[in-house]
Amino acid sequence: MLATECNYFTVPQNVLQMNVTNNNYADPNNLTFEEIKILGLLQEPVLVTVLQNNDVQNSSHNITYNPVDKVALIKGLQLELGKSYSLRWTLGTSVNEKYDCHPGLNVSKEKCEQLGCVWTEDLSSLRVPYCYYNGPDNAYSVADVKYTSSGVTANLTFNKSNLKAYGKSTLPISTLRLEVKYHNNHMLQFKIYDYANERYEVPVPLNVPKSPESTVKNRLYDVTVQNKPFGIQIRRRSTGTVIWDSQLPTFTFSDMFIQISTRLASQYLYGFGETEHTMFRRDMNWHTWGMFTRDQPPGYKMNSYGFQPFYMGLEEDGNAHGVLLLNSNAMDVTFQPTPALTYRTTGGILDFYMVLGPTPELVVQEYTALVGRPVMPPYWALGFQLCRYGYENDTEIAKLVEDMKAARIPYDVQYADIDYMERQLDFTLNPRFTGLPALINKIQEEGMRFILILDPAISGNETNYPAFTRGLEKDVFIKWPNTNDIIYAKVWPDLPNVEVNNTLDWETQVELYRAYVAFPDFFRNSTTEWWTREITEVYTNPHNASKSLKFDGLWIDMNEPASFVNGAVGGCRNQQLNFPPYVPQLGSRSEGLIFKTLCMEGQHYLPDGSPVSHYNVHNLYGWAQTKPTLDALRNITKERGIVITRSTYPSSGKWSGHWLGDNTAAWNQLDKSIIGMMEFSLFGVSYTGADICGFFGDSEYELCARWMELGAFYPYSRNHKWKGAKRQDPVAWDSTFEDLSRKVLNIRYTLLPYLYTLMHEANAHGSTVIRPLLHEFVRDKTTWEIHRQFLWGPALLVSPALDQGAVAVNAYLPNARWYDYHTGEYIGFRGQFRNLPSPLEHINLHIRGGYILPQQSPANTTFYSRRNPLALTVALNDSQLAAGQLYWDDGVRIGKYKDKSLTFFFLFLQNILEIKVLHRGYADPNNLKFTRIKILGVTSTVQEVTVSQNGEVIQSPHAVSYNSQNQVLEITRLELELGKDYTLKWS
Repeated sequence: MLATECNYFTVPQNVLQMNVTNNNYADPNNLTFEEIKILGLLQEPVLVTVLQNNDVQNSSHNITYNPVDKVALIKGLQLELGKSYSLRWTLGTSVNEKYDCHPGLNVSKEKCEQLGCVWTEDLSSLRVPYCYYNGPDNAYSVADVKYTSSGVTANLTFNKSNLKAYGKSTLPISTLRLEVKYHNNHMLQFKIYDYANERYEVPVPLNVPKSPESTVKNRLYDVTVQNKPFGIQIRRRSTGTVIWDSQLPTFTFSDMFIQISTRLASQYLYGFGETEHTMFRRDMNWHTWGMFTRDQPPGYKMNSYGFQPFYMGLEEDGNAHGVLLLNSNAMDVTFQPTPALTYRTTGGILDFYMVLGPTPELVVQEYTALVGRPVMPPYWALGFQLCRYGYENDTEIAKLVEDMKAARIPYDVQYADIDYMERQLDFTLNPRFTGLPALINKIQEEGMRFILILDPAISGNETNYPAFTRGLEKDVFIKWPNTNDIIYAKVWPDLPNVEVNNTLDWETQVELYRAYVAFPDFFRNSTTEWWTREITEVYTNPHNASKSLKFDGLWIDMNEPASFVNGAVGGCRNQQLNFPPYVPQLGSRSEGLIFKTLCMEGQHYLPDGSPVSHYNVHNLYGWAQTKPTLDALRNITKERGIVITRSTYPSSGKWSGHWLGDNTAAWNQLDKSIIGMMEFSLFGVSYTGADICGFFGDSEYELCARWMELGAFYPYSRNHKWKGAKRQDPVAWDSTFEDLSRKVLNIRYTLLPYLYTLMHEANAHGSTVIRPLLHEFVRDKTTWEIHRQFLWGPALLVSPALDQGAVAVNAYLPNARWYDYHTGEYIGFRGQFRNLPSPLEHINLHIRGGYILPQQSPANTTFYSRRNPLALTVALNDSQLAAGQLYWDDGVRIGKYKDKSLTFFFLFLQNILEIKVLHRGYADPNNLKFTRIKILGVTSTVQEVTVSQNGEVIQSPHAVSYNSQNQVLEITRLELELGKDYTLKWS
């Protein structure tokens, strides 16, 4: 038997003992232990000490800890074989692992320690919580875990004895139920609720299979329920990446405070709204953002009009996933650099839906399959639009229409804001606007369209106001609970028989002049009937036909709902609902939930008759108003129409577009508008845009010029202004401004067939229209940070000038073949930033190789442009290939796109261009033809082009020209009829 050396290892509490028990052998290789891995360590070792014979040794080791896998790795040790050592470690909480234990107001050391948490004042960072959880444990344990082929169920039990720290409404519920459903291979749901007591759940229907459709073999995810402490872990099966891990100390579930945290797969997270952001990617450095719908112009950390609890996360390898929390109570989310995310909500349940992508574009397609595809706007709604709050009379609008026409600036839609109403009362007509019905009829005859505004608040101070009296008869208004008394607030409607003194301060004006208003409860079926009738009588006035306003679209504002008094006239009655135990980190947080809205105890009734408090459904108010408005519009006009709403919730995009609210005429609003549009692309709202040139404040020439160029590429392209500020429409400046506006809007109108096709793709398949670069180039991490450029679909890159005095734009051109839109020339570089010249009258646009863009000659309105010749621009990629699509219908018809439409597919391959009709359901009455085709990136001269149908060459009067410098082939004077197949070939 050889003499050997025998080491013996023991691990008592936080100590690794390495004892030599037999020392008869000296290894000649001077072996050392350099690395020690500790598995199953629930907390991070923040300090490791090496001792020999109880003496501390110098050691230059380093420690890494993986909190997901609970693994600590100590590297750089020099522990000699044959010697005894002990390693002692102190478990602690590193800065990134500090989860806020007291996120409410007035935190103190005493209150923190009452909760059993740790208080450490960290002066190095303003935002790291002073009060944080002591260790990884949370208050719930798991039992009865059952895994099946279609999901997981488990019971959760609260197991803490220290209940003194909790108030009644924040006392954790003792037993909860977890249900995980594998809905399909790329989507799952996990829901935590109180199965012993019914709680409010969001009444928004989602598109989920009646029974799970996933298969064990093909699921993209694996789910594990963790115990001690409770957590849910979700991994992407193909890579092993953990994309959800809630085994964290924060989890608690009480009546009025629910909290859950998850680790994130990377620092790259996008979404949550509606709040104004300075980047598309969310800043993970200790930021908390509140979500609660409010009449709040965009501002830093201000919760604004919509409520969108959805995010998209990127994983380090470029895979993407999306997460929706279906909850409608007041909420906030905290991002920390762990990276981790904490949700806090003030009621309801936790009902999460996760989609697995794996590409960003697939995430949005899967998410919109769940919440509903974006609405298909009418073709005219893609035209340019003008609006102003503060038109004096219909004559002013009529003159604007004529001036725009004279300047030959493309323009489809004119609006009237609340000025057209008598004293801002819905469904009325101001005597100063008696000519408006005739004006609307006139501009419609000339090919334009008209949109009216409606607010939800209805005056109760009138002696003869059918909207209110019929509302009383139908019992449509929100009331105090368990009474027959309406909750009255104040918004825009003025009292009768008062002379408003606008020199008084705002609060005094509200007190003296504003009427008491009631709010319709849009959840009730009776309200839908009432709302439809009132809108119908605006369109077809039953008492005086000459007062009928033949609108084409409706713009619904102030539907957060907004109020000019906090809560109600005379105040609210339920302190706990209006100032709950936890008020999320909202703007004006100390004012509670009633700031600029109505009392939380207001009683709503769902369609099935069940009562629900405004506290629970506040964030659904605009959502509930939107569908009835669209249904009424379509029923009245018999056309598709468009509804623009200010307040949104997941699935609002099914019925409406959204503008980004009351912005300001300031340079920093330009890139924020791009961020806002990209976020609403994630939220499933395609038809978006900001008020061009800014709503508040006076715009100035250069700012408005740049904004007109940018705004020409908003899907919803509207210039809108506040009362009292100077005019900023395109004919308010000078002839140079008119030229610039005409030029860029002509580009927009030329590209409308492509934009309309993108809108169809969004409506049919859930694709994004305003598309972040990372959606097309996710393997290129540079694109993950870009928010000052955007794409229309996959093929058109928009790189606007966004800074005062700019003469160039530092634009990123990802790794593809790009052509200058204006010249057709291949730019000759890729995968890098370049300074692109950008004089005031110019916006940089690039077409991506591999795509074919359908186009049409522009006109003053889409009514006329839709009659003009069509064209194609074929941009070849490195392989000399390109493909594209065109969707075409009458532009206004209601109904499924498959019924009456034309769908084309274009393919360019080996000097052959195929034009193929995939679906023939529509014959255009204008005998449209493709008359011009431009091919970019043609490397050799082309002299002859033949046109074939059904394999036979046909006569064609076309002409061919080739620019060898720009490598552009142009075929003009073609007569290719819309609705027929053709092949073009050249050698």
